[in-house]
Amino acid sequence: MDGQLGVLGYGQMAQAMVRPWLKSGFLQPEQIAACVRDQGRAAGLRRRDGVAVGVDLRPVLMADHMVLACKPQQLPTVLESRAALDPPVQEGQGLVISILAGVSLGRLQAAFPGRPCVRAVPNIACRIRAGLTGLAMAGRLSPEQRQLVIALFAVLGQVEQVNEAQMDGFLALAASGPAMVAVMMEALADGGVAAGLPRAQANSIAQAMVAGSAALLQKEQLPPAALKDAVCSPGGASIAAIAELERRGFRAGLMDAVLAAQRRSRELG
Repeated sequence: MDGQLGVLGYGQMAQAMVRPWLKSGFLQPEQIAACVRDQGRAAGLRRRDGVAVGVDLRPVLMADHMVLACKPQQLPTVLESRAALDPPVQEGQGLVISILAGVSLGRLQAAFPGRPCVRAVPNIACRIRAGLTGLAMAGRLSPEQRQLVIALFAVLGQVEQVNEAQMDGFLALAASGPAMVAVMMEALADGGVAAGLPRAQANSIAQAMVAGSAALLQKEQLPPAALKDAVCSPGGASIAAIAELERRGFRAGLMDAVLAAQRRSRELG
């Protein structure tokens, strides 16, 4: 990637993107300027990643391209700070890529009227380049800019182009989903401990089982129901487990959790 990339906000998700970009060579440390609110935290992140991290908004605004990675609730404050800069800065004219939950392309274009805007929803697995990112792009992007955005996130894993109306649903499933899976794995490991397995072994088994199941579904292109049916023999232990989950409302609970995340994404925007 040519040019400078400004990163506004440098929390867990921004780091999960930037570090693979650096490690892969797609970007060099000198190409990145990031902005955080705390000077001490900025110093620690500079040492960790070798990129220019500070508390000044100017280098981020002046970069050729910009990633918005602050909390969505902080966007109004950021825009006020930008408007109050004295003297004003000559802002970059390249892409504005937002990972802010619920913030629409229309709102982004109103905030950055001279720049092509993109909404991106990456998930935490980006940090090991096994991520999943949804992209919704404004109509004003050129073919070259679209290719650049796709290439940027392809470094981090799988890329899905999504209609903007579906972005909150994508966030709920793909970005909030890892937290739900982690809770499920923790509960499974707790069940293993209750069944007599040592804690470390139960954790390891739960992780390996979930990873292997996902790999099988992907490799054989199976719907989840086919894997369930393959495991559950008549009158067996597995179907007894599934019956208990159904009695407890497990399936409906997960569906409701995804819809709750979708609603919250909309509220944040």
